[in-house]
Amino acid sequence: MQLRSFFLILLLALVSLFAPAQSTQTTNADPVLLRTMQQELDRAMTSLSKADPAPYFISYSVDEEFGQVLVASNGAIVANVGRHERSADISVRVGDRDLDNTHGEQHFNGLAQTSVPVDDKADAIARVLWLNTDRMYKKAAQIYVEVKTKTKVRAEEEDSSPDFTSEKPQVSIGKAVQPPKFDEREWQEKVRRFSSIFSKHPDIENSTVMLLVDAPTQYFVSSEGSRIVTSRALVRVLALGSTRSADGMELARSETFDASSFDKLPSDQEITAKIEKIADDLSKLKTAPVVEPFSGPALLSGRAAAVFFHEVVGHRLEGQRQRGENEGQTFTKMVNQPVLPSFLSVEDDPTLATLQGKELSGHYQFDEEGQKSERVELISNGILKQFLMSRMPVKGFMHSNGHGRGQDGMMPVGRQGNLIVRSSKSVPDSELRAKLIEEIKKQNKPYGLYFEDIAGGFTLTLRNMPQAFQIMPLMVWKVYPDGRPDELVRGVDIIGTPLAALNRIVLTGDKLDTFNGECGAESGSVPVSASAPAMLFSEIEVQKMAQGHERPPLLPPPGFDDRQADSKEAR
Repeated sequence: MQLRSFFLILLLALVSLFAPAQSTQTTNADPVLLRTMQQELDRAMTSLSKADPAPYFISYSVDEEFGQVLVASNGAIVANVGRHERSADISVRVGDRDLDNTHGEQHFNGLAQTSVPVDDKADAIARVLWLNTDRMYKKAAQIYVEVKTKTKVRAEEEDSSPDFTSEKPQVSIGKAVQPPKFDEREWQEKVRRFSSIFSKHPDIENSTVMLLVDAPTQYFVSSEGSRIVTSRALVRVLALGSTRSADGMELARSETFDASSFDKLPSDQEITAKIEKIADDLSKLKTAPVVEPFSGPALLSGRAAAVFFHEVVGHRLEGQRQRGENEGQTFTKMVNQPVLPSFLSVEDDPTLATLQGKELSGHYQFDEEGQKSERVELISNGILKQFLMSRMPVKGFMHSNGHGRGQDGMMPVGRQGNLIVRSSKSVPDSELRAKLIEEIKKQNKPYGLYFEDIAGGFTLTLRNMPQAFQIMPLMVWKVYPDGRPDELVRGVDIIGTPLAALNRIVLTGDKLDTFNGECGAESGSVPVSASAPAMLFSEIEVQKMAQGHERPPLLPPPGFDDRQADSKEAR
């Protein structure tokens, strides 16, 4: 379960026969693809109703990717790839909602993926859906027999909730958008120029600048009567660089700029400044001292606090982690009990496209199970209220709240979208440094730590492992109480257990900062955002990070050996 900001990476008819649908937009005529999906689904349900066991639910979800990628390194284009592809996720559930073929450890076998023709040829599309639905049904029927056998011989489960919730069908036929138009030659020159910034720094070993232009469209139909078409344009500029210290430690920095159109991207000047900072940071990190294991006061910037909460809190509030004999269930039995200091509240709101003028990567209209996205109040004034729910229910929470998310080809589970942390106990950000120094002096510590940026991390939620987390900071500074300048250090990971660490937050800043990125978990990689104010902790524990063994290059980069010689002659 992890959030990674670098090295990353896309990601409905016979309604009258079912319960009344909730309609948000139905003015567009059904596209050929959607119409074919519906016809083939109806045919499959009718034919397979005679089988034993018969499916009680089938859904088709087709994701269409249509865009272009430009990749540059050291001032040269290394890839220019256009793509247009369709992939279908086919879900077949056999049995009934109380017990079906996705029960327990079989959950992730409830879906099959296949490629679909990109041409709107109904016969060709139908043939692919027909054959793969047949295969998926046979697999589901076999697994269902195994599930029934195991439930008869195993002890009663702690949470005997059904395997699938009952929800109202959704109908929303939006228009498939095209990728934003752009001047390819102009942007080739831009990514060349952006990537050449790294070439000026001999310490940078590897670097890449990428432009991704995409317009993913999801088509969804289900036997319950849902018919959905949603589409959202994406423009992403990703810059990343890496180096290695003399002792072999790998160091990396990155920045991602996401927008729904080119005119909403930051200016070229802003992007250039961010890339120059990445390169400068890496040069400084390369020679920064390694910090020793430490436990004491710490200040997290808003961006760092946002990633911290995504990892430490957000993943533990995902619905599927509240059931199952292998899950640690940190918060399962703490509903309506305090889990955070009373001045903190947490929500997840994928309905938000922007926050304080910044576009949010975790925005979506419908999740991968065809459910409308919802704002979910997770923690209110420190009190746990609910979880992020897919259509897998847990005790006390029998309906989805639109958070069933997954990468193409992966079975959706409860996942974060736009996580937002709010505080009622804050001071202006400009006062936080002084508050940190006060805490250092109060505890008679030689220094405290300031975490400027965090790459991501992972959190353990399984019962047979310690309920702990490990966060990987990128930029960490020692802050001294005697007025000495802050000292950049490297080589630490934040560690701890969630309940202990979270209750050491004593104060926050007054401004939200947002991190946009990709989150990888058991249902694959999905776009997310996390927003939080800067946070002061009375205590954070850090340990030394894993050490690399490969030394930096012995030869200087091309072009820098002559400069070194010229420098010696000048002296």
